[in-house]
Amino acid sequence: MIYSFSGNRLDTGRHVLVRDGAPVAVEPQVFDILCLLVRNAGQLVTKDRLIDEIWDGRIVSEASISSGINAARTAVGDNGRDQRIIRTVPRRGFEMVAEITADERGTAEAQADLRQTIRYVAAPDGRSIAWSSAGEGPPVLYASHHLSHLEKDWASDLHAPWHRALAGAHRVIRFDNRGTGLSDRITPEDTLDDHVADMLAVADAAGLERFPIVAWLQAGAVAVRFAARHPERVSRLVLLNSYARGRLARGQAPAAPGDDPFISLIRSGGWGDPADGFMRAWATMVVPMAGAEQTTDLIRLIAHAGTTEDALLQRDLIDNLDVTEDLARVQAPTLVIHTRMCAIHPATEGRRVAAGIRDAEFIEVDSSNTIIIAGDPTIDRVIGAVLEFLGADQSD
Repeated sequence: MIYSFSGNRLDTGRHVLVRDGAPVAVEPQVFDILCLLVRNAGQLVTKDRLIDEIWDGRIVSEASISSGINAARTAVGDNGRDQRIIRTVPRRGFEMVAEITADERGTAEAQADLRQTIRYVAAPDGRSIAWSSAGEGPPVLYASHHLSHLEKDWASDLHAPWHRALAGAHRVIRFDNRGTGLSDRITPEDTLDDHVADMLAVADAAGLERFPIVAWLQAGAVAVRFAARHPERVSRLVLLNSYARGRLARGQAPAAPGDDPFISLIRSGGWGDPADGFMRAWATMVVPMAGAEQTTDLIRLIAHAGTTEDALLQRDLIDNLDVTEDLARVQAPTLVIHTRMCAIHPATEGRRVAAGIRDAEFIEVDSSNTIIIAGDPTIDRVIGAVLEFLGADQSD
């Protein structure tokens, strides 16, 4: 939805605020406050409701509420004296008083214009792997993280900036890893090499001969091994918050699963439930810069991606992977991008990957998110760098 008021244009799908034609940098929590107020324009939003929806019902001080409202006012060109746009109702709450027009077109319509086609391919062991194609132009294989769902992710506002940008210039091939989304389930016997074989099966089914790969997180390790074993197939490699060693392989996680808070949160019993406190804590570790509404959306996507057991099996494989020896065998030009404050896979791992691949470029951005979603302050820079790097493939 796109809301227009007093020279402002608030795009809830893209998590973008534009004032007088210029983009405005807005913290995710402040953006959530604006969304709540514009959706209830002309109505009182009580402080209790504000706390419930923005702070998840936690106890917050009056100063924190005032700070959030003041930041929202500043973002839209208002202030506490004039209150032309956001009015304070003493001792009760706040009201959006500006005249607002709403345009229901936007993200959903843009995604409809970029329709994807979903197909299946059999992996060498007979497992069915779901893959999709969207857009036109030079192909790119987009390998997502281990909690994906081709249909739900495609319709999600969280990932829309990536899909629109890539499919607007490329034929984008995506797939669900075994154990997630529309693909067959994972088993304890599955290995990293099985995932490499799945990637090859998808590339062959899509008719890709020589192509670039954009890979997130653990898919980066899969892509590195794929590129090392099939150098003739990979023209360029983009690795986003990727790593060569899983958490156990690099000594970051406790050896006993019961001692690992990250695993304990998955086992908590509320997997995929936005109302579960443990689930929200886990999601906050993944995307700490997300607002409350985005955190809820992410958890709902995860619920579709797989079960608790799927997630635990995926984590066991991911935490133990190690493709360090494959790095030196990668021949394709490589771009490594890592968020500086990522708590799950620290930037030192991204630097290690870049150092291991000959002539790899490395970009570090000021974000703490593990996945760079809509509203992340670095998303425009990152997508721009990826598109520029992929574009150079056409002139090679």
